[in-house]
Amino acid sequence: MSSLPPVTWLQAFEAAARTLSFTRAGEELAVSQSAISQRIRLLEDRLGQALFIRHPRSLSLTEAGQAWLPSIQEAFERLAQGTAEVFGPEPDAPVLIRATPAVQQYWLAPRLCALHRAHPELALRVVTGVWTQDFVGEDVDIEIRYGQGEWPEMVRESLGEERMTPLCTPAMAERLTTPAELAGTTLLHAAGFAVGWPAWLAAAGVEEIERDTHRLWCDTQVMTLRLAAHGCGVALAHRRLMGSAETLVAPFDIECHTAEGFWLTRPARRSLREPARRVWEWLADQTGEQWP
Repeated sequence: MSSLPPVTWLQAFEAAARTLSFTRAGEELAVSQSAISQRIRLLEDRLGQALFIRHPRSLSLTEAGQAWLPSIQEAFERLAQGTAEVFGPEPDAPVLIRATPAVQQYWLAPRLCALHRAHPELALRVVTGVWTQDFVGEDVDIEIRYGQGEWPEMVRESLGEERMTPLCTPAMAERLTTPAELAGTTLLHAAGFAVGWPAWLAAAGVEEIERDTHRLWCDTQVMTLRLAAHGCGVALAHRRLMGSAETLVAPFDIECHTAEGFWLTRPARRSLREPARRVWEWLADQTGEQWP
């Protein structure tokens, strides 16, 4: 076969094979049942094989049709994905923003509320990413990523320098007058961060007490903060989360700097749609502000 069949023939086959109905395929593609039937017949003639078994009142796929259908569906899916990656979603689709749970709760939420009050006509959708592999694929307009900004495929803008500090309930803070008194307490660890409790304890000059602490690991920083709020232990969190963690306080003034941070990013290979551009500019204008 020197060339692929026309796309309209392939669309007719995919729709008819999925629905097992020329009529429903025609309704889906906004053409008549006879047009679908003709396209299928032309496609079968081109391929030299039947794709459907035509029963008196129904359709079924031949073995060749069953074997070919997954490849056609995958091809259409990849075409749609590639189109979205280069040209973005449909112009009137909601602006899709992806961020970690902590960023959503402590940085993004108040800013999106302010944006919505100022521009209620902008349709927004927020989705969650936790791990590195979550921040790939999908038709995302804007992402807030955590790391060192080493994403050459992304346009990026830093949300500011990050520092880590312990947070706990006021009652627990009253009992912690020096870092050495963390011995015997539970340290709440959030997975996925380059800088954690060992680095902070070293900065405080008490790295040797880590073996005398209890440890509880969580997938997200939000969970460590919730546990800390319930008095379960001491969380190590980004300093700028402290303002929103209303039930938590910092028992010490010691902070640990980290080269990682939060970044406002978007795919470099395509231009932002107008609604997404407005959201980007709104968020970028506030990157220098302290988190609430």
